[in-house]
Amino acid sequence: MGGKGDGLDSIDSVLFVPGSRLLRTGLKRSSCTDNLVMFVNAGGGALKEERNLGIQFQQDCFFQGGDVLRTDETIIEGGDIPSLYQSARVGNFCYIFNNLSPGDYFVDLQFAEIINTNGPRGMRVFDVFMQEEKVLSELDIYSLVGANRALQTVDVRVFVGEDGTIVIRFEGVNGNPIVSGICIKRAAKLPASQVKHGSVICNNCAAEIEISSAQNKYLRMISTDKYEKKIAELKTQCQLKTDECHEAWMSLTGASEQLEKVRMELDDKFLQYHYLDQAMEEQAANLRDICSRYEHDKRLWAALVDDLEKKVKNMKQEHCQLTREAYECFDSIPELSKMVFAVQALVAQCDALKLKFSEEQAKRKMLYNQIQEAKGNIRVFCRCRPLRNEEMQSGFATVTDFNAANDGELGILSGGLTKKIFRFDRVYTPQDGQVNVFADASPMVVSVLDGYNVCIFAYGQTGTGKTFTMEGSEQNRGVNYRTLEQLFKISEERKETFTYNISISVLEVYNEQIRDLLATSPISKKLEIRQAPEGAHHVPGIVEAKVGNITEVWSVLQAGSNARAVGSNNVNEYSSRSHCMLCIMVKAKNLMTEECTKSKLWLVDLAGSERIAKTEVQGERLKEAQNINRSLSALGDVISALASKSSHIPYRNSKLTHLLQDSLGGDSKTLMFVQISPLEQDLGETISSLNFATRVRGVELGPARKQIDVGELQKMKIMLDKAKQEVRSKDNALWKLEENLRNFEGKAKGKDQICRIQQEKLSELEGKIASKTQLCKHLEKQLLQLSEGVNGKEETCLSLQQKVKELENKLRAHEHAQSTTLQHKVCQVKELENKLKERTQEFERHSAMLNQKVIELENKLQMEGGNQGFQMLQRKMEELELKLRQQEQQEHMLPACSADKSGTTSNERKAWSRVQTPGQMDPPSLRSLNSTNRAINQESVLLKGTDTLHQIRRRRGLQSIGTENTFLASSPLLDKRILSSESNKGRHIDQSKALSRLTRSTKPAATVHRALSGSNLYKDQLPGNKDKYNKSKFWLR
Repeated sequence: MGGKGDGLDSIDSVLFVPGSRLLRTGLKRSSCTDNLVMFVNAGGGALKEERNLGIQFQQDCFFQGGDVLRTDETIIEGGDIPSLYQSARVGNFCYIFNNLSPGDYFVDLQFAEIINTNGPRGMRVFDVFMQEEKVLSELDIYSLVGANRALQTVDVRVFVGEDGTIVIRFEGVNGNPIVSGICIKRAAKLPASQVKHGSVICNNCAAEIEISSAQNKYLRMISTDKYEKKIAELKTQCQLKTDECHEAWMSLTGASEQLEKVRMELDDKFLQYHYLDQAMEEQAANLRDICSRYEHDKRLWAALVDDLEKKVKNMKQEHCQLTREAYECFDSIPELSKMVFAVQALVAQCDALKLKFSEEQAKRKMLYNQIQEAKGNIRVFCRCRPLRNEEMQSGFATVTDFNAANDGELGILSGGLTKKIFRFDRVYTPQDGQVNVFADASPMVVSVLDGYNVCIFAYGQTGTGKTFTMEGSEQNRGVNYRTLEQLFKISEERKETFTYNISISVLEVYNEQIRDLLATSPISKKLEIRQAPEGAHHVPGIVEAKVGNITEVWSVLQAGSNARAVGSNNVNEYSSRSHCMLCIMVKAKNLMTEECTKSKLWLVDLAGSERIAKTEVQGERLKEAQNINRSLSALGDVISALASKSSHIPYRNSKLTHLLQDSLGGDSKTLMFVQISPLEQDLGETISSLNFATRVRGVELGPARKQIDVGELQKMKIMLDKAKQEVRSKDNALWKLEENLRNFEGKAKGKDQICRIQQEKLSELEGKIASKTQLCKHLEKQLLQLSEGVNGKEETCLSLQQKVKELENKLRAHEHAQSTTLQHKVCQVKELENKLKERTQEFERHSAMLNQKVIELENKLQMEGGNQGFQMLQRKMEELELKLRQQEQQEHMLPACSADKSGTTSNERKAWSRVQTPGQMDPPSLRSLNSTNRAINQESVLLKGTDTLHQIRRRRGLQSIGTENTFLASSPLLDKRILSSESNKGRHIDQSKALSRLTRSTKPAATVHRALSGSNLYKDQLPGNKDKYNKSKFWLR
């Protein structure tokens, strides 16, 4: 923000309408409640404050063009309604207000800079026009009040004509205009005494002339246009000087750029020479290194050759000696050859036995797998839990018969003596422990290390020991722990020929949703089953924990078991409410054959199958039981489809079957533990589980396939190809180095010659640089001179602007003084006119009295008819003439004095002559003028003392005919008197001009004649006048 003086100057330069003001505060309630016509919120709608302030705000309307902008920033000094300034209309636009009553109005404009809040000044400068007249010029809100501050333009007087329209136009000078509100108020009517009229001074006579407001506005527009033209010329001159300075600066910049380019080229050349020297030094060093290594290798190979020659000689000597000793031995021991042949035969026999052993081992392994496949890829082991202590104490009856358990048969007593036989691959009695169970399952576990997929899952009623069989306890480990322990043990035995990478994932299927039991934080994304490109199914996003020993395995298994969902019901206090699935992924690599395999081992603890009516669960447990039974039913459907060799297997009916698709689909080896209860009360569930296990045992999946890791083979092939390419590239690089060495030796000689040429060019460039430097200095001097000239021009422009402002101030002061003096003189003229009317009335009365006396004298003259009467009459007429002359002198001095005091101009005298024309006078004034003219005529006649009485009377008789000529003849006398009065003040006025001023009127002379004839009629209407006049006329004849 500038100082106070700068603010006042900027306000004076902005305002164009007298009486208007710029306020640096927001809207106050008191300023817009009187005579309010409308208040428009530009860019916004109705405001909340209007209820408390009693002001009716209209939403943004009446506009043409522009855009709407709103802000939430606080308006500083926003007055009573700060929210008014938080919206605005921006752009080149106008407002048109129609249907207004004719008259004067006040328009207030509300502004606030809410866009360019960081400035600088001059970013938004615009003009405001009302009724196509500029009222604000180059308004810059930011330079006056800053950002987010209110600014008002108040009391801008606008006149509305018959069309009833106010047009407010905003035009941008630099940037787009902006306005926040428009208030229109009706201007109060001023009394006639307070109405100010404009005035100007005549250049010829220095007299003040009253002008109307329209003429004053026109004169202001002319002066404004003149000053704007001058300012435009000054701006043009300043722009020309600026262009000249810019051209000089551009030429200097171009020269500087050329000099910089030359310097950069020179630096590039120096860098090139430097790099060439470094390259030559490096090549020379490499050459010296290669030569030294060549010499060193040459000496080394020569020494090796000498050493080998010596060794060859020694070996030949030893060979000769051994040959001699062999012949000697052969000769000495005749049976040595037989012994050698026997030893060779034994060695060959040993090699054949080793080969047969390896073949037999492979055949044994193959036969073992074939036996497993012949028995069925899905093998079924049946295990019965033992009775609990409380069950034994209660004496519950059992329904199981294990007499033929060693043969794989299980008897179930149902309905008294009826026994139903079930056959499985292995049947465990309640006395068999975890060791016996795992001993039969371990061969299938080993198949994982050979590259086969294996699945082992436990099925049965809840509470029959599925979780115990699979997980066990810390003192009595189950299948899961023993399987991993067996895998680590075998991998350790095969570490010389195989490498294994083992990782573990633990998940559960709970309410048909897959949950990762090893995840440390809840997973927002839903886990889904996806199929890999090679056909295997997996779950992206699950945690795969890499394990290296059995200690890590136990911690991982314990974490997964703790995270599993469990619950209680009538059958089991700790019932598993989900299917727990342990996935062991094994990546193996044969170090001898480079064969890679990738296999999986699924260890699944299925949730217990149960009847809802028996468990009597409700709520969440009911939903869990329904989902468990649904997934187990889906597993039964898959088993039935596989047993019947159906073309469609419904794996996707459940998450459980979808995950086990790889294990049940024929590519893997599968083992199922069916867990049963020996109690008679669980007979129904037991038979159901055994029937399901029987169907599973009858499924033929076909031979299992070895899962070869194709990705590893591809990686090895890629690595082999890369190695071959590297060998070829190194050979090529070696050959290229040798060739480059020869080329560098040839180029080194050429570069020496090039270096000498470049040095010569360098000297030439140095000379050019010196000349360019001198040219730059000369240009800098010219630039300094031009800058000084521009500064002088700017100072001249500033002084001219100050003079323009001073002239404007003087013009305003002069206009104000003229208006005051003109008003004073108008009042004086009115007073003089009133005095003139009074004198005219007195003169009329006096002339009437004189006319009566003249008539009486004529009558007496007719009666007496003597010389004495004629002499007396002549003396009286002379006295009357003297009185008339005095009165006329006083009468004509009065207008001269009024004109002298008021200093009227030629235009005002014309106006006075128009006012005094007979056509515009009232009848009394016309009569007084008639009598005045008649008296003047009498004076002009009586001045001629040599005329006879007959001639005088004859002239009086012709007054009614020559009134117009008499009136015109009297005008020179009046002009002489007017000139005499004006000559007292030292002014010279042309007589012809004075005559034209006197005789000029809106009506012709016939009007005067009519007026005079009216005065004659008035004279004829007097009693006895006409008869006396006829008698006097007859007597004169």
